[in-house]
Amino acid sequence: MKDSLLVEILTEELPPKALARLMEAFSHGLFEGLKDKNFLPPEAEFTPFATPRRLAVLISSVLAKQADRVVERKGPALATALDAGGQPTPALLGFAKSCSVDVNKLERQAGEKGEHFVYRAKQKGEPIKNHLAAIVEAALKKLPVPKTMRWGAGEAQFVRPVHGVILLHGKKVVPGTVLGLKSGNKTRGHRFLSTGALVIRNAKDYDRILKQQGKVIASFEARREAVARKLEDAANRLEMRVFLPVEWAGRAVVADDMDEAVRRLEAQPILRGNEDLVDEVTALVEWPTVYVGEFEREFLAIPTQCISLTMQKNQKYFVLMNASAELLPQFLFVSNMQATNPKDIIHGNERVLRARLSDARFFYDQDRKTKLEERVPRLANVVYHNKLGSQLERVERIQKLAGEIARCLGADVAAAERAAYLSKADLLTDMVGEFPELQGIIGRYYATHDGVAPTVAAAIEQHYWPRFAGDALPTTTIAASVALAERLDNLAGMFGIGQQPTGDKDPFGLRRAALGVIRIVLEKDLSLKLNELVDLAYGFLPLHIGQAHTDVMMFVFDRLSGYLRESGYSAQEVEAVLAFRPVNIAELPKILKALRVFQQLPEAATLAAANKRIVNIIRKAGREYVKADAGRLVEPAERALFDTMHKLAPDVESRVKAHDYTSALQLLAGLKQPVDLFFDDVMVMAEDSTVRENRLALLGDLKRLMNRVADISKLAT
Repeated sequence: MKDSLLVEILTEELPPKALARLMEAFSHGLFEGLKDKNFLPPEAEFTPFATPRRLAVLISSVLAKQADRVVERKGPALATALDAGGQPTPALLGFAKSCSVDVNKLERQAGEKGEHFVYRAKQKGEPIKNHLAAIVEAALKKLPVPKTMRWGAGEAQFVRPVHGVILLHGKKVVPGTVLGLKSGNKTRGHRFLSTGALVIRNAKDYDRILKQQGKVIASFEARREAVARKLEDAANRLEMRVFLPVEWAGRAVVADDMDEAVRRLEAQPILRGNEDLVDEVTALVEWPTVYVGEFEREFLAIPTQCISLTMQKNQKYFVLMNASAELLPQFLFVSNMQATNPKDIIHGNERVLRARLSDARFFYDQDRKTKLEERVPRLANVVYHNKLGSQLERVERIQKLAGEIARCLGADVAAAERAAYLSKADLLTDMVGEFPELQGIIGRYYATHDGVAPTVAAAIEQHYWPRFAGDALPTTTIAASVALAERLDNLAGMFGIGQQPTGDKDPFGLRRAALGVIRIVLEKDLSLKLNELVDLAYGFLPLHIGQAHTDVMMFVFDRLSGYLRESGYSAQEVEAVLAFRPVNIAELPKILKALRVFQQLPEAATLAAANKRIVNIIRKAGREYVKADAGRLVEPAERALFDTMHKLAPDVESRVKAHDYTSALQLLAGLKQPVDLFFDDVMVMAEDSTVRENRLALLGDLKRLMNRVADISKLAT
């Protein structure tokens, strides 16, 4: 008999940020456990459920009893199972004993490696009650829970105390004990909106009964959709634009950004940027209701990001903005209570927020009494790394490095050095102590208050950009100079003391730092050479720090390869442009574009294959020869190739210097005919060593000409 199976674990409030992950792991673990024990036919499917106080899963078409099956175990080979007299050896006797049968019950079977003994027996299927509790316990033990706890006088352990277990197959309770509790078919609804126990008489009715009688939306996804819909409806009723996106916590919404802020608001979905907050709120409520709260306008004098972080991080509230991207003194919050008169609920949340905003305003006012510049010397008391010195020593390195990068870019060196000097001062402010996410952001506000030049103040904030994948880049060359200096000092220093990432561990964010360098240089088209940047970084580190130039370069190129592939280029294209480790990486988009145009030429495939053939010939020769001597060319085909190459070379070179890579590669099409003729008519590895070496030199010259833009041999299929 097949029927739906319901398993529910009723608990105290589960960790909200982990709830969705626990739900997925539990449902998959239970499903796979039942499949392994042969209780699931191919058509079986599962539906996961999760609320703050329960993990549950409903699985369709679960068998009440396993099908009968034949159990087969492979035993020892004939050569080791029988002795010279044909009697059973200890190996065969031991195998028979492990199968709980006599030797004469074993069968012989031919296999790929010869004949061997085998045990076969028909095993009757067992009822689900014999296995379900153990399968559930196994699934619970595999959940991604860092710490478990005990409760009461029992020995059971779980992430939170457990109050009930449902094991229900169709209409029948499956007897069993899970985490010290006997199974049943009763659960609990909402803490306040439901009264008494809820009896689940049929597994299929679980979701409906919880919703209708228990005021609980059991499905995480359905509850999330309800939260999102109610938030959007409330904002639309207020004719307000929601929600200050979370990623804007890393942006200053100030006058010069206002136009862009409005454009972004108009273009994005109403909940864009708040997905994580919506998920967390969904994990905190079972019956979501959205209310509108207010706070005093005087708090709007606090920086926008401080208000949004206070609301979002501490209170899980949603910030409201108008169509001009101006913060409003109203907010939305999701409550787990539905009340006819919600006045007390709203006032309670407003009172808590008022206290939080008062703290933020106090920090803001106190911080501004001390200038950023006065805080910098105190960074000497903050350790950056015990082998790399204090934060002040690091700031001094970044200051010098930023100045050199700005000089290379033709930017204001003094402004870059000033921004770098002040860049870490806000680490010592109360506001950053409360909200570490405000590093750089609050520094910009305080620098502006201190009368620092706007470009310098902006660079203090933007030297942290990009903070994450897809984040915005520094908007000025001054900010870009400081941002590059900060990341390069981190990379060079950590590699110098042997702290490079291992496996998936990257405690110092070096992968993110390398990608930041790549994006800033490449996407802002900065005329900077990667090797020179790394050399500059090591030039300002203490002498006792190891020089790991090559390791840093290889690390950055590895990240660059991944970045280009994620940008839509094929592995062959990326390998072709990175083969010679180009240091001017800002040119790579132009080269890749030219490479794609080249690949459309009818001559491209032949030239790529020929180039690959040349590489193999030179490799087998053991060394690369250069500068073929025209006087030693014997065959007409090799003279024709030589003449064509020398005719094309100046034009190819001039176009490469002009960064016209498309034209440079298109010129190579003229090599197809002489290259084909050369390989048809000329024996490269001639017996005469002088002729052979000259022909190898001709191929070496050809290889360098063909690969002047990229290694097109990598394009050969």
